[in-house]
Amino acid sequence: MFPDEKAFFKQLEAKKLALESLIVSAKSSANAVELDQTKIGRLSRMNAIQRQAMAIETERRRKLDLRRLEAAIERLKSGDFGYCIACDEKIPLKRLKFDPACTTCIKCAK
Repeated sequence: MFPDEKAFFKQLEAKKLALESLIVSAKSSANAVELDQTKIGRLSRMNAIQRQAMAIETERRRKLDLRRLEAAIERLKSGDFGYCIACDEKIPLKRLKFDPACTTCIKCAK
């Protein structure tokens, strides 16, 4: 059993719910851009395309973070939480408190 396991679980679950909520609420930002030149000007279209690209990238990163959080929750459930996936040494508690989804110790992260 990992020390502060319940606290880490609550923290991970809270982050996961917040991220899922952000992904759902930002879904419309990544919709296709209207390219009808009679409705909007060229600069407005370019601006809309840029906003769409940024929204798509933000969604990709959020989904990646969501997978990291889900993996950390699974490691908590299986008893592997807090151990480096590269060297199998314990990850310092201070590092886990900063980012509970981290998978490597500082030495292996370098």
